[in-house]
Amino acid sequence: MFLIDTSRNGQPVYNALVNQSLDAYLINDLHLEGHGLIFYINDPAVIIGRYQNAYAEVNLNYMKEHQIQLVRRTSGGGAVYHDRGNVIFENIVVGDTSGFRDFQWVGAPIVDALHDLGIKDAEVRGRNDMAINGKKFSGMAMVKKGDAYAAGGTLMFDLNGEVASTVLTPDIGKLEAKGIKSVDARITNIKPYLPAQYQSWTSEDFKNYLLCHLFGVERLADIPTYHLTDQDWAAIDARLDNLYGTDEWNYGHNPGFSHYVSHHFPIGTVSFNFNIENRHISEIRLFGDFFTTGDPHLIEAALVGVEYSAEAIKAALSKVDIEQNLSAVSVDELTALLMRVL
Repeated sequence: MFLIDTSRNGQPVYNALVNQSLDAYLINDLHLEGHGLIFYINDPAVIIGRYQNAYAEVNLNYMKEHQIQLVRRTSGGGAVYHDRGNVIFENIVVGDTSGFRDFQWVGAPIVDALHDLGIKDAEVRGRNDMAINGKKFSGMAMVKKGDAYAAGGTLMFDLNGEVASTVLTPDIGKLEAKGIKSVDARITNIKPYLPAQYQSWTSEDFKNYLLCHLFGVERLADIPTYHLTDQDWAAIDARLDNLYGTDEWNYGHNPGFSHYVSHHFPIGTVSFNFNIENRHISEIRLFGDFFTTGDPHLIEAALVGVEYSAEAIKAALSKVDIEQNLSAVSVDELTALLMRVL
């Protein structure tokens, strides 16, 4: 394992748009063989999953008033808030995809490091979370490209929870499905659980502790490190200009169709927004915080023009590999969800 230093000209990068695009560059372009690791801290930003509807997940007016960035991940998963009280980590693995989808593998080293600080109740739990005393302090995500993948998450060390609960507008049905009344009720920072001798730590101190623990060294200088070059940064800048820094990518388009249905499945929330004309589905978009290596747009394409009936919808969905292009949800379950309009 080696560290990938993401500083630029000797200075840390806090721009969430830049940091979020790093994993795509590292697995698509740089392609360093082996197991790389990046750690960084962002200025205030909302990070949404690749298949989420920003207009439904985020309080955009509040976000803009408070100069909070909106950044779309290349991976699935849900919306999270970042600020300088957050530490973000990412495993960049090239040449061996055996650990893909294994969130236990991703979270276990972090949990072990917390145990060594005396936080014995830290654990990996649920689909892709880490928690202390049942309260979530980290959400993890993955994205795969060929023989490489990026897998990591956020670590809420000393996050501003008031801002997070105001700027995020989660699906109430998802919270109810988990028996939760609000965002505040299910999340926590790590810092309050630290022993007294560590209460003066900043997020940077915590990040440095994790790095030394994960690499088994006493000093940061002893960690094997790849430093991004000017050529690397030129390629990252080009990706930002062409895709990851654009409003089209980050905000997307709010379809605003007439009908909306949503359900929280074990694999995550799945939502459809669609129009019906002359008893047929004329337009449809699929959103959610699920993870997939396929193409959910194939499901949308299969449904356009289909008669709005359970039989016709089921027949159309049966022609698509749902497990490959969405996840472990059955054709019958999706059909029932779409028929909720009646």
